[in-house]
Amino acid sequence: MPFVYIVRCADGTYYTGWAMDVARRVAAHNAGRGSRYIRTRRPVTLVYQETAPDRSSAMRREGAIKRYDREQKERLITRWEGAPDP
Repeated sequence: MPFVYIVRCADGTYYTGWAMDVARRVAAHNAGRGSRYIRTRRPVTLVYQETAPDRSSAMRREGAIKRYDREQKERLITRWEGAPDP
């Protein structure tokens, strides 16, 4: 099952992506592999993730979140951080 995720970079910016394995993707980001944007902004910390039913949906949701302004992303992150653990 694919996931959409947001990481906070060391410079305070947010990066949104999608992955099948979020932990592995975050580890790759921190190792300097994957996103060119993140390579100079390491380390990154996972601050948000959500499941998507399929890759296509994950990619559409990633695009939607990327269009959010910073305040909208922070509200999304805050709601996720306050959610009870499954």
